[in-house]
Amino acid sequence: MKLYDNKNENRTEYLVNFMWDEEANVWIAICDEIPLALESESLDELINRVRQAAPEIIELNKLPRRESVCYSMSKHEKMVFA
Repeated sequence: MKLYDNKNENRTEYLVNFMWDEEANVWIAICDEIPLALESESLDELINRVRQAAPEIIELNKLPRRESVCYSMSKHEKMVFA
């Protein structure tokens, strides 16, 4: 998703990290640069929420305009061995 372009920035994108919270049973999206912190039970729903919220937060906080928002996802599962 392209957002903005700013020739003065070294980086061309904001990175949003998606993580699975096993205890809360939800997906979490975090980007400290924007700042953004959202959660949802569904990954698809969370991605849609980020797509809506990120441009608004960037605009409201008058942050540097970058080319895109990039997603990084991880899901860690706890395994117990007897």
